[in-house]
Amino acid sequence: MNVKVLYLLFLLPICIHAECTCEEDSGNLNKSNKTQALIFKLIAIASILVAGALGVCIPLFGKMFKSFSTESDFFLLVKFFAAGVILATGFVHVFPDANESLENPCLGDKAWGDFPLANFVAMLAAVTVMMVETMVTSYYNNRKVEAVNGDEEKPEDQMHVHTHSENGHAHGSLEVRNNKIISVVLEIGIITHSVIIGISLGVSVHPETIKPLIVALSFHQMFEGMGLGSCITEAKFKGWKVATMLILFSLTTPIGIAVGIGISNTYDDNSHLALILQGIFNALSAGILIYMALVDLLAIDFMKSKVQKSFKLQFRAFISILLGLGSMSLLAKWA
Repeated sequence: MNVKVLYLLFLLPICIHAECTCEEDSGNLNKSNKTQALIFKLIAIASILVAGALGVCIPLFGKMFKSFSTESDFFLLVKFFAAGVILATGFVHVFPDANESLENPCLGDKAWGDFPLANFVAMLAAVTVMMVETMVTSYYNNRKVEAVNGDEEKPEDQMHVHTHSENGHAHGSLEVRNNKIISVVLEIGIITHSVIIGISLGVSVHPETIKPLIVALSFHQMFEGMGLGSCITEAKFKGWKVATMLILFSLTTPIGIAVGIGISNTYDDNSHLALILQGIFNALSAGILIYMALVDLLAIDFMKSKVQKSFKLQFRAFISILLGLGSMSLLAKWA
């Protein structure tokens, strides 16, 4: 009995070490069906492409219906739901992936040691977005002020009427411009992590891993598309710009999957370079998405007068946010 116990104690460290290896498991690799995995990847490309395009188009084509106009309560509640989705994407999906990559034991002795690099990068990304938005908004504000001040030579009664008109136009123009900035920055954040998601799925050679991801990532793209589409609708972009943003969003993850398929035979997702790049880009994306959801979407919409004056609308907004958070958080179980 004592001999058996000693034998088990001797083997225990070896077993634990084997579980932590960074080498490719040739046994599992041989069992994987690469042909079947490729079929599922192609299905994933089609499914995610359709789901993403559908999600981003719902708010864009929904404006043709009165109930879905940008001024309606229904559209506002969809925006709150979408903001919850984007916030959960940042916190529950992207941020953990960043930490997992940058804290991976396969990196060995990291140059940054125990420093929370992912958190630091996400913080810098959020602050950088805030600075860029502030500078761009300030620049256009100052241009409008200079334009109004240039009319000071006019007679007083004409100047009074003209200034009110200019101020009203400036306010509307500035709001639209801010929405354009928000839409572009939000799409950059979404595209960044969508590429990484696509490549990760594309390099997988295990059908049992890919199958649940098809459904999860399809819903993931649809919900994110609704959030982005809501912002694009309020930004009032011209037709070709809307089409460009729609196509970029819809194609990014499928292109990532295609790239992953192409490099699946040579790509090592446990290499130092791959882990560091994935971690940095995911951290950047998480910081952008979290900032955009909290500051540019939720904070602005909650300060609207129609929301401030209606407790009923506030309550419905809270429910919409929680539904968005819950839906996207639930998907984290599979993707």
